[in-house]
This record gives sequence, structure tokens and C-alpha cells, in this order.
Amino acid sequence: MVNRSVLRKLSNQELEGYLKEGNRFVPEAVQIAFEILEERGRVFSEVEKISVQQLIQNKKEEEEAKRTEEVEVWKDHITEDPNAVKLHSRIAILIVSVFFGTIPGSILLFLNFIQLKKYPAAILALMYGFLFFMVQKYVLLSDFDPNSISRLSPEIGVIAVGALGLLVIWVVATPKKLPYRQKSYILPVILCIASAVLMYFYFQEWFSYYPLVRTIHLFRQW
Repeated sequence: MVNRSVLRKLSNQELEGYLKEGNRFVPEAVQIAFEILEERGRVFSEVEKISVQQLIQNKKEEEEAKRTEEVEVWKDHITEDPNAVKLHSRIAILIVSVFFGTIPGSILLFLNFIQLKKYPAAILALMYGFLFFMVQKYVLLSDFDPNSISRLSPEIGVIAVGALGLLVIWVVATPKKLPYRQKSYILPVILCIASAVLMYFYFQEWFSYYPLVRTIHLFRQW
């Protein structure tokens, strides 16, 4: 948000800079600079007024186009085009990562990058998945009370960060707006089952901070 009081401290010459074509100020700042100059007695011709309003409109359109472009970059471009490359879907990777850890999620992303011949990104995704899995328990043990019953679960927050990290790697390393078809869910399901088995047998050692694993542990106690 533009602070009008800050702009009031500027000289007329500095405010005039806000009205020039090619300036880097936001449209709200241009509008306020124009209004302040009028308050100070600066008389604008009709041509100048139209020019300033056009400048403001152009800046608004540029901001809207930039926001649209950012949405498109983060949007999941799934298609039915039979010629499109087949990848494990973004939603599948996020769900697997949240409920079963970053390792199975990173394996799916690794396979996607191999399919796209993005080999450095594939290695990065796999390394991230394993490293985050090892680091997260250390972080939780070091900075949070494992016996806390707060509704704001730190475990969920840390796990979400891991899943979002994989999403960021996907967006940054995948060609922008890449249309793709969803691969079969067979491999994600197999990875989830394998992870669930490991969670069942290695609850205390590796997975004690996963909410899903705590549920599994309750069943083991029955």
C-alpha cells in the first residue's frame, strides 16, 4: 500500500517523476502524486490529464498481466492431448509427500524429470526428498515439544514445508506451462503401501512424528 504522507514530503520535481512514461512506480503511487500536485496548484492541461490516466491504466494492466502470468506458472496444466508427455501428477506427489513423507514424493518427481530429460533436477529432487526426511526429525526434536497437544501441530507444518519444497522444485525446473497427461496411479499406490509397511514396523525409529503413523500406532496397541 502506498503511503500518501510519504509522497507529500517529496518536492514537486520528484512528484513529476511519477508521471513520466517508463517510471517503475505502482499505479496507486502515480495517482496520488498526480493528486498532490493538483493540491499544490499544478495546473494540468486536458492532454496531460489524459496522458496521466492512460499511464495509470497501462500500469494496472501490466500488474494484472503479471499476476495472471504468475498464476499460470503455478497452475497444473493437465491435458487430454494424446501427444502430451505423461507424468505423475502434481496433486499425487503432494498427497504422497504429506501423508507418507518426502522420499516417495521425491521418487515420483525424480521419475518425472527423468522423463523430461532434466537430469540435474531429477538428482536434486531425489536428494531433497531424502535429506528433508532426515532433517525434519532433528528439527522437531530440537525445537518443539513432542508431547505438546496444541492444535497448531508443528509436525504438520514441517511436513507441509517438505511437500511444498517438492512443488517449488517442480515449478522451477519444469518448462513453464507444460501440458501433460497424468500417469497411472499404480506406482504412487505401491509407494504408499511400501511406506505404510515401513511406518508400521519402524514407528519409533523413523516415523514417530507423522500424524498418520500415530494412527497406525494406535491400531498396533489394540
